[in-house]
Amino acid sequence: MTVYSNLKYDHPFSANATGTGALTKISSQTASNSSSLSFTTGIDSTYKEYVFKFINIHPDGGTGRHFSFQGSTDGGSSYGVNITSTFFQADHNEADTTANLTYEGGKDLAQSTSFQRVLSSITANADDSGSGTLHIFEPSSTTFVKHFIATGTLVADAYVNANYVAGYLNTTSDIDAIQFKFDSGNIESGTIIMYGVS
Repeated sequence: MTVYSNLKYDHPFSANATGTGALTKISSQTASNSSSLSFTTGIDSTYKEYVFKFINIHPDGGTGRHFSFQGSTDGGSSYGVNITSTFFQADHNEADTTANLTYEGGKDLAQSTSFQRVLSSITANADDSGSGTLHIFEPSSTTFVKHFIATGTLVADAYVNANYVAGYLNTTSDIDAIQFKFDSGNIESGTIIMYGVS
């Protein structure tokens, strides 16, 4: 069976082919005890899909910090678009005594202007962090709501958690900025890279 990744890389697309999934790096930001990281330029009609890769995101302290995102329709002056989403996670501990796959209804949003969790319950242990990817589809559309998918993995107190989130920003206005932050405290370290998908 041919899968998308094989087709994308093995098929001799012409030079003017579109929709082949190539990533174009637009910008990146690295946290240094930052309250948030915001992408306020480069999100426009150039691409129908934008990908954010967050790498080794680490909180400045505490336990159970939730790394989240929200969108803006005014260039980042405010963040609070209505989001409806669903969230589930798998977890497994180092001792091999606990393993779960659960729907996490308390992490869903239903027409909420809250920030959407994409990495849940990271601790500030020295070697704990989280990494993952957020896809946002056609944020400049003025016809449709803005679908998103996020997947991530994190280590927290000797557990690995795999987080899976999907939903939509319920607006037909264009989304032109995205902000990431923890629900409390700062992002001590970590990098977020924004790509356009051609």
